[in-house]
Amino acid sequence: MTTANLSTLVEPQHLTRKAIIYIRQSSPHQVLTNQESLRLQYALQQRALSLGWRAENIEVIDADLGVSGTTAQARSGFKDLAAQVALGQVGIILSVEVARLSRNCSDWYPLLDVCAYKHCLIGDGDGLYDPGSVNGRLLLGLKGQLSELELHTIRARLTAGLLNKARRGELALVLPTGLVRDELGRVQKDPHREVQDRIDLVFQSFLRLKTASKVLRFFNRAGPGGQGLLLPRRDRWGDLQWRKPAVAAILSLLKNPAYAGTFVYGRSRTTRDVSGTPSTTRLAMDEWRIVVRDVYPAYVEWETFERIQAMLKDNYAEYDRNQTRGVPRPGSALLHGLVYCGVCGHKMVVQYKGGTRYICNYLRQQYQVPVCQYIPGDPIDTQVVDAFFQALSPVELDAYAEAQAVQREVQASLDHAHQQQLERLRYEAALAERQFQRVDPDNRLVAVELERRWEVALRALQQAEDASRAPSPSPASTTPVALPAELREAFAAIGQKLPGLWNQDILTQPQKKAFLRCLIDKVVIQRTQPDTVHARIVWHGGDTTSLDIPVPVGARSDLARADEMEALILELSRAGQTDEAIAAHLTTLGHRSPMCADRVLPNTVKIIRLQHGQFLKRSQSHPRHVPGYLTVTELAQALDVTAHWVYDRIHNGCIQVTKDDVTGLYLFPDTPATREQLEQLKTGRLQHLRFSEEHQDV
Repeated sequence: MTTANLSTLVEPQHLTRKAIIYIRQSSPHQVLTNQESLRLQYALQQRALSLGWRAENIEVIDADLGVSGTTAQARSGFKDLAAQVALGQVGIILSVEVARLSRNCSDWYPLLDVCAYKHCLIGDGDGLYDPGSVNGRLLLGLKGQLSELELHTIRARLTAGLLNKARRGELALVLPTGLVRDELGRVQKDPHREVQDRIDLVFQSFLRLKTASKVLRFFNRAGPGGQGLLLPRRDRWGDLQWRKPAVAAILSLLKNPAYAGTFVYGRSRTTRDVSGTPSTTRLAMDEWRIVVRDVYPAYVEWETFERIQAMLKDNYAEYDRNQTRGVPRPGSALLHGLVYCGVCGHKMVVQYKGGTRYICNYLRQQYQVPVCQYIPGDPIDTQVVDAFFQALSPVELDAYAEAQAVQREVQASLDHAHQQQLERLRYEAALAERQFQRVDPDNRLVAVELERRWEVALRALQQAEDASRAPSPSPASTTPVALPAELREAFAAIGQKLPGLWNQDILTQPQKKAFLRCLIDKVVIQRTQPDTVHARIVWHGGDTTSLDIPVPVGARSDLARADEMEALILELSRAGQTDEAIAAHLTTLGHRSPMCADRVLPNTVKIIRLQHGQFLKRSQSHPRHVPGYLTVTELAQALDVTAHWVYDRIHNGCIQVTKDDVTGLYLFPDTPATREQLEQLKTGRLQHLRFSEEHQDV
């Protein structure tokens, strides 16, 4: 555009308002290095003067220096500019190029709409534009789209180069503690031997203890005098520090693939919500974008690292969503985390309400359909434990000797860590002394601080030496645990002796569950009959064992052989056999009571016999009679009510009567007055009746 054309766009109404110079650099690095671009943007003030604006009407907005133009979320200067335009206070916006204003069409077009409505001009290095005209809006719209496309192109080129370097494993990512870069850029293990050994101790302890929380407790108790061992960490500037261990620090070591010598890029994904707030999500191992093996010196093998990740995932108790087992807990259900539903295939959870039960409620939670299965837990646990003992019985393993060997190795590692810690503290104290000795004594501002550091180092060294001489309460001691002879014999042949120890108070519930998980991968259960559950045990290695387990039921009719058992009871009862003998005989034939999974109870025989009118004594078939008195049964028959009606009123106090000392029965005088009074109580004309003890004297 020519100067004449420019002057025709600037009208007197524009000159009465502000001329805003918008200045922006995309990053703090550009602010420091691209000084010529910065001078060029500030020089736009002279252009505003040449267009006719007075100096006092020219405003410079440079609050967005070092901020990207991809969004207006963090640009306070851009928001201030848009607000002034909306208030009609701006006549022209000047920028070196429109890309300085915005590189996002979502922010650019609303600004054009407001400028067009308020008759605000926009100018860049190529000319002036009126957003209210067709040509001006067309050119500004194209420039906005090109600036957004340019940003996308630049980012794509940078990302392609970064990914290409990452695929070769040469991208210089931040290294974790224990790995450093030398002068040539090559990654080496930290030359500090204590750092290397302490990281090795973390991995060895986890493989032995199985959980990060147990590793933390081990480190807290394992130091000299029980003071605990420290972990090497890096501060924000990359300097080495020794800190008290925490679960997060231990997990960061266990989960970092760099310790397995592997370069990984893309372990997380960052997304933004509707407000632009970013959120980062950790990805699973199979979703990592780039994985290059054998790039760094390894502390553990890759196979060991994969096993550690599987153990960490399995320790996290997400039974319904991720179907993990979780760590062994003190609950009574021994198969908690191992049981799967044979109907829908989802993991079953434990419910302790009304006894131990395994429940499959995944489909109910997701689709509000009925629960798949309710399975009693105790009979399942008993049968699976018996199968576990059978599988373990051929094993010849001296568990006591193995435990002692592991204990000695752990103690040796701890002693080595203690000596390294003392050596480091001695060096730090000597270094502080040398620094203090070299300072000019007259420079008291420095000498005082160096003297304080020396004192702190000496105090830490003295505490560590005193603790090393004190008896250690650490559980890992070189002194063997004093076990009874029979217990040592049991551990010497664990496969044969474990069943005898199982029901004693020696093993805790978590220990029992840990034993089962050594061999059992999962147990799939499905109710095939109301009184039978089919269980399939999947062992580590892929072998399976199938079991048909009887479980308690609520009614006798739910038993598979209920009719056969009933017929045998009636037949044997007519032959004169006792209830106990009949129950024992039926148990040998494989029958059982509804609520008992392994035998027939005499009470079950008695109930069936009485239901069919087979009585062993005459009194069982005829109500008892006391001359001159009415029993509760006789009184109920006389009143045409149930015996429960009479007992209920005795218990709630409407009928006050005591039991006879000789017969142990409630006795009422057999007189017309008694019947009449009880009839009145029945019809509601009387509320209470009382019978004295002398009237009940037989």
